[in-house]
Amino acid sequence: MPDSPADPTDPSDDGLSRRLQRDQAVAGRSTVVADGAAGTGGPDDDIFAEREARSGGDKGKKSSTRNAVEWVAVIAGALLIAVIVRTFIFQTFWIPSPSMATTLVKDDRVLVNKLSYKFHDPRRGDVIVFERPPNEEGNIKDLIKRVIGLPGDRVSIMDGKVSINGKVLDEPYTHGLPTEPKIGCGPGVTTGIDTKQGFTVPEGHLFVMGDNRINSLDGRCFGPIDEDLVVGRAFVIIWPPAKTGGL
Repeated sequence: MPDSPADPTDPSDDGLSRRLQRDQAVAGRSTVVADGAAGTGGPDDDIFAEREARSGGDKGKKSSTRNAVEWVAVIAGALLIAVIVRTFIFQTFWIPSPSMATTLVKDDRVLVNKLSYKFHDPRRGDVIVFERPPNEEGNIKDLIKRVIGLPGDRVSIMDGKVSINGKVLDEPYTHGLPTEPKIGCGPGVTTGIDTKQGFTVPEGHLFVMGDNRINSLDGRCFGPIDEDLVVGRAFVIIWPPAKTGGL
Protein backbone atom coordinates (compact mmCIF):
# COMPACT_ATOMS: atom_id res chain seq x y z
CA MET A 1 0.00 0.00 0.00
CA PRO A 2 1.39 3.40 -0.92
CA ASP A 3 2.79 5.65 1.73
CA SER A 4 0.40 8.32 2.92
CA PRO A 5 1.43 12.03 2.87
CA ALA A 6 3.11 13.39 6.00
CA ASP A 7 0.75 14.50 8.67
CA PRO A 8 1.62 18.01 10.02
CA THR A 9 0.44 16.90 13.44
CA ASP A 10 2.80 13.95 13.50
CA PRO A 11 4.78 14.07 16.79
CA SER A 12 7.95 12.73 15.14
CA ASP A 13 7.83 15.39 12.45
CA ASP A 14 7.22 18.14 15.08
CA GLY A 15 10.26 17.08 17.13
CA LEU A 16 12.59 17.22 14.15
CA SER A 17 11.42 20.73 13.24
CA ARG A 18 11.89 22.02 16.75
CA ARG A 19 15.37 20.52 16.94
CA LEU A 20 16.38 22.16 13.70
CA GLN A 21 15.04 25.52 14.94
CA ARG A 22 16.95 25.22 18.21
CA ASP A 23 20.19 24.40 16.39
CA GLN A 24 19.73 27.42 14.13
CA ALA A 25 19.01 29.72 17.10
CA VAL A 26 22.10 28.52 18.99
CA ALA A 27 24.27 29.03 15.90
CA GLY A 28 22.90 32.59 15.45
CA ARG A 29 23.66 33.58 19.07
CA SER A 30 27.22 32.25 18.81
CA THR A 31 27.81 34.37 15.71
CA VAL A 32 26.58 37.56 17.47
CA VAL A 33 28.78 36.91 20.52
CA ALA A 34 31.81 36.22 18.34
CA ASP A 35 31.22 39.33 16.26
CA GLY A 36 30.90 41.49 19.41
CA ALA A 37 34.11 40.10 20.91
CA ALA A 38 36.00 40.84 17.70
CA GLY A 39 34.81 44.47 17.71
CA THR A 40 33.11 44.22 14.37
CA GLY A 41 30.17 46.42 15.08
CA GLY A 42 28.41 44.86 18.06
CA PRO A 43 26.37 47.18 20.36
CA ASP A 44 28.93 46.93 23.21
CA ASP A 45 31.72 47.99 20.83
CA ASP A 46 29.86 51.21 19.95
CA ILE A 47 29.43 52.13 23.64
CA PHE A 48 33.13 51.42 24.36
CA ALA A 49 34.26 53.58 21.42
CA GLU A 50 32.07 56.46 22.58
CA ARG A 51 33.47 56.28 26.12
CA GLU A 52 37.04 56.20 24.78
CA ALA A 53 36.35 59.28 22.64
CA ARG A 54 34.95 61.19 25.62
CA SER A 55 37.87 60.11 27.82
CA GLY A 56 40.45 61.21 25.23
CA GLY A 57 38.81 64.62 24.88
CA ASP A 58 38.68 65.12 28.64
CA LYS A 59 42.36 64.20 28.97
CA GLY A 60 43.30 66.67 26.21
CA LYS A 61 41.38 69.49 27.89
CA LYS A 62 42.92 68.72 31.30
CA SER A 63 46.41 68.60 29.79
CA SER A 64 45.98 71.99 28.06
CA THR A 65 44.61 73.57 31.23
CA ARG A 66 47.47 72.18 33.31
CA ASN A 67 50.05 73.50 30.84
CA ALA A 68 48.45 76.95 30.88
CA VAL A 69 48.43 77.03 34.69
CA GLU A 70 52.09 75.96 34.80
CA TRP A 71 53.13 78.72 32.38
CA VAL A 72 51.20 81.34 34.35
CA ALA A 73 52.93 80.17 37.53
CA VAL A 74 56.37 80.31 35.86
CA ILE A 75 55.80 83.83 34.50
CA ALA A 76 54.40 85.09 37.80
CA GLY A 77 57.35 83.59 39.66
CA ALA A 78 59.84 85.17 37.28
CA LEU A 79 58.20 88.59 37.64
CA LEU A 80 58.18 88.27 41.43
CA ILE A 81 61.88 87.38 41.47
CA ALA A 82 62.67 90.30 39.14
CA VAL A 83 60.81 92.73 41.41
CA ILE A 84 62.58 91.40 44.51
CA VAL A 85 66.01 91.58 42.84
CA ARG A 86 65.40 95.11 41.53
CA THR A 87 64.02 96.35 44.84
CA PHE A 88 66.49 94.81 47.26
CA ILE A 89 69.60 93.54 45.46
CA PHE A 90 70.61 94.87 42.02
CA GLN A 91 69.38 97.66 39.80
CA THR A 92 70.59 99.22 36.57
CA PHE A 93 71.08 102.96 36.25
CA TRP A 94 71.83 105.10 33.21
CA ILE A 95 74.24 108.02 33.27
CA PRO A 96 72.35 111.27 32.55
CA SER A 97 75.29 113.71 32.28
CA PRO A 98 79.05 113.97 31.61
CA SER A 99 79.87 114.71 35.27
CA MET A 100 81.64 111.34 35.71
CA ALA A 101 83.61 111.43 32.44
CA THR A 102 85.78 109.82 31.37
CA THR A 103 85.00 106.97 33.75
CA LEU A 104 81.34 107.12 32.79
CA VAL A 105 79.83 109.12 29.96
CA LYS A 106 76.27 110.09 29.13
CA ASP A 107 74.00 107.11 28.36
CA ASP A 108 76.34 104.51 29.84
CA ARG A 109 74.58 101.99 32.05
CA VAL A 110 75.87 100.59 35.32
CA LEU A 111 74.74 97.86 37.69
CA VAL A 112 74.30 98.94 41.30
CA ASN A 113 74.60 96.64 44.30
CA LYS A 114 71.99 97.80 46.79
CA LEU A 115 73.22 95.45 49.52
CA SER A 116 76.86 96.60 49.60
CA TYR A 117 76.48 98.98 52.50
CA LYS A 118 74.40 96.56 54.51
CA PHE A 119 77.65 94.68 55.17
CA HIS A 120 80.25 97.47 55.26
CA ASP A 121 80.50 101.26 55.32
CA PRO A 122 81.11 103.29 52.16
CA ARG A 123 84.77 103.52 51.17
CA ARG A 124 86.74 106.35 49.69
CA GLY A 125 86.83 105.96 45.91
CA ASP A 126 83.50 104.07 45.67
CA VAL A 127 81.20 105.18 42.86
CA ILE A 128 77.76 105.48 44.43
CA VAL A 129 74.19 106.20 43.38
CA PHE A 130 72.22 108.37 45.79
CA GLU A 131 68.93 110.23 45.90
CA ARG A 132 69.12 113.88 44.97
CA PRO A 133 69.75 115.95 48.13
CA PRO A 134 66.82 118.14 49.25
CA ASN A 135 68.80 121.35 48.65
CA GLU A 136 69.76 120.38 45.08
CA GLU A 137 67.34 121.42 42.36
CA GLY A 138 66.73 119.27 39.31
CA ASN A 139 64.45 116.73 37.65
CA ILE A 140 66.68 113.67 37.92
CA LYS A 141 65.80 111.62 40.98
CA ASP A 142 69.11 109.78 41.47
CA LEU A 143 72.68 111.04 41.01
CA ILE A 144 75.98 109.19 40.64
CA LYS A 145 79.30 110.47 42.04
CA ARG A 146 82.51 109.24 43.66
CA VAL A 147 83.05 109.16 47.42
CA ILE A 148 85.87 111.56 48.34
CA GLY A 149 85.38 112.33 52.02
CA LEU A 150 84.19 109.97 54.77
CA PRO A 151 82.59 110.98 58.09
CA GLY A 152 85.09 112.96 60.15
CA ASP A 153 87.49 113.59 57.21
CA ARG A 154 88.92 117.05 56.63
CA VAL A 155 88.58 117.85 52.92
CA SER A 156 90.79 120.59 51.52
CA ILE A 157 91.01 121.77 47.92
CA MET A 158 93.99 123.95 47.10
CA ASP A 159 96.15 124.52 44.03
CA GLY A 160 93.85 122.32 41.96
CA LYS A 161 94.34 119.26 44.19
CA VAL A 162 92.26 117.52 46.85
CA SER A 163 93.76 116.71 50.25
CA ILE A 164 92.24 114.47 52.91
CA ASN A 165 93.38 115.09 56.47
CA GLY A 166 96.35 117.02 55.15
CA LYS A 167 97.49 114.43 52.58
CA VAL A 168 97.09 114.95 48.83
CA LEU A 169 94.67 112.40 47.40
CA ASP A 170 95.81 110.31 44.43
CA GLU A 171 93.05 110.61 41.83
CA PRO A 172 93.98 108.94 38.52
CA TYR A 173 90.31 108.95 37.47
CA THR A 174 90.40 112.77 36.96
CA HIS A 175 93.09 112.41 34.28
CA GLY A 176 94.90 115.50 35.52
CA LEU A 177 91.92 117.86 35.48
CA PRO A 178 92.26 120.51 38.21
CA THR A 179 89.75 120.67 41.04
CA GLU A 180 88.40 124.06 42.07
CA PRO A 181 87.09 124.41 45.66
CA LYS A 182 84.16 126.69 44.88
CA ILE A 183 82.28 126.76 41.62
CA GLY A 184 79.29 128.88 42.66
CA CYS A 185 76.66 126.25 41.95
CA GLY A 186 74.59 125.89 45.10
CA PRO A 187 73.92 126.62 48.78
CA GLY A 188 75.76 123.59 50.20
CA VAL A 189 77.85 124.24 53.31
CA THR A 190 81.57 123.64 52.59
CA THR A 191 83.09 126.34 54.79
CA GLY A 192 86.88 125.99 54.97
CA ILE A 193 87.24 123.67 51.99
CA ASP A 194 89.60 126.16 50.33
CA THR A 195 91.94 126.26 53.33
CA LYS A 196 94.72 124.00 54.57
CA GLN A 197 92.64 123.08 57.60
CA GLY A 198 89.83 122.01 55.30
CA PHE A 199 86.14 121.29 55.67
CA THR A 200 85.14 118.56 58.13
CA VAL A 201 82.58 116.02 56.88
CA PRO A 202 79.86 115.57 59.55
CA GLU A 203 79.16 112.17 61.07
CA GLY A 204 76.66 110.14 59.06
CA HIS A 205 77.54 112.05 55.88
CA LEU A 206 79.72 111.65 52.77
CA PHE A 207 81.44 114.20 50.57
CA VAL A 208 81.13 113.27 46.88
CA MET A 209 82.41 114.69 43.61
CA GLY A 210 82.25 113.81 39.92
CA ASP A 211 85.38 112.66 38.09
CA ASN A 212 84.90 115.46 35.56
CA ARG A 213 85.98 118.20 37.97
CA ILE A 214 85.44 121.06 35.54
CA ASN A 215 81.87 120.03 34.69
CA SER A 216 80.26 118.43 37.74
CA LEU A 217 77.57 119.73 40.09
CA ASP A 218 78.58 117.80 43.18
CA GLY A 219 79.41 118.15 46.88
CA ARG A 220 80.99 121.53 46.16
CA CYS A 221 77.45 122.65 45.24
CA PHE A 222 75.13 120.84 47.65
CA GLY A 223 77.56 120.00 50.46
CA PRO A 224 77.93 116.60 52.16
CA ILE A 225 75.10 114.09 51.66
CA ASP A 226 73.34 112.05 54.33
CA GLU A 227 74.31 108.37 54.16
CA ASP A 228 70.60 107.52 54.29
CA LEU A 229 70.31 108.90 50.74
CA VAL A 230 72.69 106.28 49.34
CA VAL A 231 70.97 103.75 47.06
CA GLY A 232 73.99 101.51 46.48
CA ARG A 233 77.42 101.06 44.96
CA ALA A 234 77.91 101.05 41.19
CA PHE A 235 80.34 98.21 40.58
CA VAL A 236 80.20 97.30 36.89
CA ILE A 237 79.51 98.93 33.53
CA ILE A 238 77.02 96.86 31.52
CA TRP A 239 76.56 99.18 28.52
CA PRO A 240 77.97 99.76 25.98
CA PRO A 241 79.48 96.30 25.46
CA ALA A 242 82.87 97.77 24.51
CA LYS A 243 83.16 99.29 28.00
CA THR A 244 81.83 96.35 30.00
CA GLY A 245 83.89 95.93 33.14
CA GLY A 246 84.26 96.73 36.81
CA LEU A 247 84.44 100.18 38.38
